[in-house]
Amino acid sequence: MARPRTPLLSRSLIRDTTLSLVDEYGLAAVSMRRIADELGVRAPSLYSHYANKEELFDDIADGIAETVDVSGFEGEDWQEGLRIWARSYRAALAVHPNLVPFLASSPRQRPTALHHADAVHGGLTRAGWPPRLATLIGASIKYIVIGSAITSFAGSFDDHIETYNSRYPHLSQAHRLREYAAEIDVDSFELLLESFLRGLEDKYPGLPDEPARM
Repeated sequence: MARPRTPLLSRSLIRDTTLSLVDEYGLAAVSMRRIADELGVRAPSLYSHYANKEELFDDIADGIAETVDVSGFEGEDWQEGLRIWARSYRAALAVHPNLVPFLASSPRQRPTALHHADAVHGGLTRAGWPPRLATLIGASIKYIVIGSAITSFAGSFDDHIETYNSRYPHLSQAHRLREYAAEIDVDSFELLLESFLRGLEDKYPGLPDEPARM
């Protein structure tokens, strides 16, 4: 049989192609037409698999969210649950920084994101945190993760010493930051995460309450 002139479309092929385009060109540059061009098909062909661009991106976001680990909330150590969740969450986002603005939006109807929200809130309230504070803690961790994943502080510095020499005496070593960007970014994230957890203990002494026994 002759080979088809156009690829056989599937949801997985469309997702993978879209994610590659976002990684290379950025979120704003990717449209259904551009995805279709990349696949060598006409744009209407995509709509037999996805109703619209939002549904496609929701599917991609849900797939990325599946790599996030919320299993730590099954145990009794709520702080370790937060650590495992935050670290895996950041790792998932850091792989696709151009997609972070979309991934950072509310869970909406994404099944995996809603499952994670349920697991986090359930783990914290079972540990004895009041529901409102459990919500604030979960939201705060999300802000920490997104802030660290969406950009690299150290990676944004110029690696030419002339940029900082003499003009900025306190930045005399700033040209070296990019070389150690990955290490600095991880250590900064860990510093903020651990400081936040310690801060909860200081701000809310006596909490969480003793969890209810079944």
